[in-house]
Amino acid sequence: MSQEQVFKTIIDSIINLDEEKAIELASKAIKENLNLVDVIEKGYAAGIRRVGELWEEGEFFLPELMRGAQIMQNCLDLIIPHLKKGAEEVSKGKVVLATIEGDIHSIGKTIVGTMLRAYGYEVYDLGADVPAEKIVDTAIEKSANIIGVSALLTTTMFGQKKIIDILKERNLLDRFKVILGGAPVTNAWVAECNADGFAENAIDAVKLVRSLLEK
Repeated sequence: MSQEQVFKTIIDSIINLDEEKAIELASKAIKENLNLVDVIEKGYAAGIRRVGELWEEGEFFLPELMRGAQIMQNCLDLIIPHLKKGAEEVSKGKVVLATIEGDIHSIGKTIVGTMLRAYGYEVYDLGADVPAEKIVDTAIEKSANIIGVSALLTTTMFGQKKIIDILKERNLLDRFKVILGGAPVTNAWVAECNADGFAENAIDAVKLVRSLLEK
């Protein structure tokens, strides 16, 4: 079976909510020394993103969405200890993640948090529908380096900008790097918010965090 076929089989196992198959494939990937970053991003992450799309389209309901996310997490729990062994050393830092208030989408953010942890970052995931003030307060409390804020709806994107506004009001702009995520986010929006960048996927998010902390 080629790597592309392995990835497709993993994706299918997540979409079909077949935990036994998904875990079997995770174990096989570890045993065969496959590129585990690719296994996560092109297999499990791609599968759970498709589950999210099916939920958006009304094909899946909340129980299926939650079940898919749990299966993926169980597989990642197997993979991540092995991924850490093979991952290059990075400058560790603290990252606070949240989906902004009014938005309940959390799959993409959860995947980003999982990948950041895999690369040795300390992640505080506040979940979804989180007020901007709470995100900033947590970043202060945890002495975070990075604040990552996701928004999947155009109507909630302005909450991302509110993070920057609060930091500006409190004279904390220089203390944190703020990164944005979510389907409607663009470079133009990042510039308008005066944020520090955005990532389209979990791998890019790891690279972005690394580059910001190296500056």
